[in-house]
Amino acid sequence: MMKSLRFLLVIALCFCVFIPAVFAGGTQSPGGPAPIRWLCMGDSGAKPLIPNDRIVTGINQKLGINLIMEIVPQNAAERINVAIASGDFPDIVTGQHRTSATQNWIDNKIIIPLNPYFNSSPAIKELLSTTYSWDADSSGNFYGIPFISQYASSNQLLATRSDWLDKVGMKFPTNMTEFKAVLMAFTHNDPDGNGRNDTYGMTAVTGYNFPYIFFAFGRRTADYELDARGNIIPLFEHESFIPAMTYLKDLWDNGVIDPEYMVNDYPKVEEKFFQGHIGLFHGYLFRHVSRIENSVRQLYPAASLVYGLPPKGPSGALGMAGEGKGGLFTAITAACKTPDKAAAFIDFMISKEGEDYVRLGIEGVHFTRQGNTIIYNEAEREKDAFSPNGWGHPLSWGSFLWPVDARYLPYTEPARDRALETTNLATSAIVPNLIKYTTPAEITYSSIVNDIYQQYFVDMLTVKISIQQGTAALSRDWRAQGGDRILADVTTAYRNQR
Repeated sequence: MMKSLRFLLVIALCFCVFIPAVFAGGTQSPGGPAPIRWLCMGDSGAKPLIPNDRIVTGINQKLGINLIMEIVPQNAAERINVAIASGDFPDIVTGQHRTSATQNWIDNKIIIPLNPYFNSSPAIKELLSTTYSWDADSSGNFYGIPFISQYASSNQLLATRSDWLDKVGMKFPTNMTEFKAVLMAFTHNDPDGNGRNDTYGMTAVTGYNFPYIFFAFGRRTADYELDARGNIIPLFEHESFIPAMTYLKDLWDNGVIDPEYMVNDYPKVEEKFFQGHIGLFHGYLFRHVSRIENSVRQLYPAASLVYGLPPKGPSGALGMAGEGKGGLFTAITAACKTPDKAAAFIDFMISKEGEDYVRLGIEGVHFTRQGNTIIYNEAEREKDAFSPNGWGHPLSWGSFLWPVDARYLPYTEPARDRALETTNLATSAIVPNLIKYTTPAEITYSSIVNDIYQQYFVDMLTVKISIQQGTAALSRDWRAQGGDRILADVTTAYRNQR
């Protein structure tokens, strides 16, 4: 009765968005399976869990647990925070990495360190001591498993159309001179052949601000920079900012940047590309390569998708996207009665064995091997909530891994080799962060200072203020409105970073 009342409380607090699913076992008996209740977010790419599916049953049998999943929709972390704040503690919880909420879990001992389970959990130990070694606190304790999107791999490249390049007689640009020349031709040389001046060289999404241009001019990190004395400074105080801003303003003055980029979302960017209004855009490729190319070819049969790295700057520098900071954080709560079992479950999920199990399923049931190729049994996979066409079980989406970041592609994926090529290219152009995580001051002030930066960026680009004056005013206002507090915080984090 009390368990039912507790569950109803969570439902009420979270506006009826939890989707409870209980698999195998039931109540714990002496020597029986240990109930492990996991509160986490789902993913829009996953199918709903099915009661008693064979994947969850297999995990239960292997680990001697009874996994109880409580799932809120993707991007609904606040509903998890509300549940935890109500005192309704699961055994395992997944929240957002390095936010005020998850920091509160650590400060108030709602979650426990994972270090005591390193000897029995080799995958946890390996991941935290290598990839995420910087996530320990000052005492060396790790309180959860981070999952940072776009941290170790990327799918972001520049993309254009082969027929437009052919029409203007150019190749994909590799340096800043070629880049401008291609954009000028896409804008002024009638690449669509309709006799009208109705095209733009490139576009982007609002707030994007073309970071690859700044990387080309010598920005070395994606979040902050170091001055000549080794002090941390905002990116716009680095020597690369004014030359890069000057280059971008020249593109703007020549009319090659879509003037609506400041209000575009990503679907709008793709729509303009498909409609032939713009020639080049910053794209999220990987498994989207075939989708984007097929959409282009439906409208322009002779066209194909051309993608590549951003242009190199005067010194040969280039970069496409910054290392990810945002992501998820999975931890064991202090209320868990069997933390060793909870740790064993997490360890299995992040191990190679566990990753393959939730992606592929049971060999001979959900898939078979034909040499190095996987053959999917879609009829059997559907019975256990695998996403269609070779994509994974609901447990393989989010929390511990995600198909895009893990560079996993089913063997059924069209143009699989090209899709994998895009991640290899994009990953080679990731730019590291100076600070690996978001600090408390950034959580408090980032929204304010980011708005300040965005306004000055647009004003400098559109000639409402000169670049020299705008940069000086930006520095003054950014620092006064919380930037100095952020710099103090990230300086401490940088000195303590492992």
